[in-house]
Amino acid sequence: MSFADFLGNPRIVTALRGMLSSERVPHAMLFSGPRGVGKFTLARMFAQAANCERMRDDFCGECEPCRKIAQLADLRPLIEAGLAQRGERPDSATVERIPLLLETHPDVWAIVPDPVRPKDPVARPVLHVGQLRAVQRAAYFKPRGRRRMFLIDGAETMRWDLANIFLKILEEPPESATLILLAPSPFQLLPTIRSRCLQFSFTPLATPEVEQILKARTEMTAEERLLAAQYAEGCPGAAIGMNIEALAKLHRDALTILERSVELRGVADLFAATAALAKSQEVAFENVLEVFYSLLTDLLGLSSSSSKKALRNPALGRELEALSKKVDVAWIGKAVEGFDVLHARTRRNINRSLGLDALAISLARPSMGAKQSINR
Repeated sequence: MSFADFLGNPRIVTALRGMLSSERVPHAMLFSGPRGVGKFTLARMFAQAANCERMRDDFCGECEPCRKIAQLADLRPLIEAGLAQRGERPDSATVERIPLLLETHPDVWAIVPDPVRPKDPVARPVLHVGQLRAVQRAAYFKPRGRRRMFLIDGAETMRWDLANIFLKILEEPPESATLILLAPSPFQLLPTIRSRCLQFSFTPLATPEVEQILKARTEMTAEERLLAAQYAEGCPGAAIGMNIEALAKLHRDALTILERSVELRGVADLFAATAALAKSQEVAFENVLEVFYSLLTDLLGLSSSSSKKALRNPALGRELEALSKKVDVAWIGKAVEGFDVLHARTRRNINRSLGLDALAISLARPSMGAKQSINR
């Protein structure tokens, strides 16, 4: 394994290798981009290269530091071990006293949002103050190897009132440590944190690149690889281990809700469908909203241009084409705005089913909605 094995975003890889070869590694970086695009993988590779015993601008994958840090490629057993250490039902004091810190090499830590419990994890894992304080203390320790590295995934989940802990590190950075923050968007972090990080924006990979990764790492058939790559929208991490059949059903169900919302057809069925999506235990509600955004993106392309563009949901091309003839750009804009509001309100623990119901009703065309009474 080496940087050559990383597919996509070659300019970022080149920039990181340049830092290593010139020995000018920054104290803080921010990797932003969609989930599964490879941010954590490249951060872990960078940590290997920064501590490799044989190479300077790359990593050999064979020396002891490389092999130990490579264990961060699969975080699940590390998370399970960390949660088991605290017990099945830890209280808040125990969570902060025994922070979830994933360490396979003394100089490299991975920090992830804390599920709190091994069974029945919390709905929205976040970074806790105990984790942030542990990083604050450890960042100033002298490394055993070349450089201390802290890979902070889900940086957007830290409470803003706790982000000042990071500001103290960034304002007086240790010379021998680097913090790599990972988040879907840089604007989900405080401006004071963004401004103190060297920022890298990751873009989705091309479908053939995702298929190439799936061919090497999974046993999917060629047809399954293509479907997974299309549904993952350029994010190989999301495609690996994907339940294609379940995801296809999720997209069909979401499209059905949009279709019924336009004319309020089958109101009882509409409410049943929204409740099923909102209360699903298999798919996070944020991921459900991403499916709606994906469908609306396709509708926008079909409604606003005569030229054919590649759809994000090609398997639903016929249904999307039919729906695009019933809506216009203004309707799509209203839908996007509604989902934006719903997404923001989920952070305040609103009733997701009722929120989705209200949004679906609001999207009915006036000429159709006025003719029907809504009975639940």
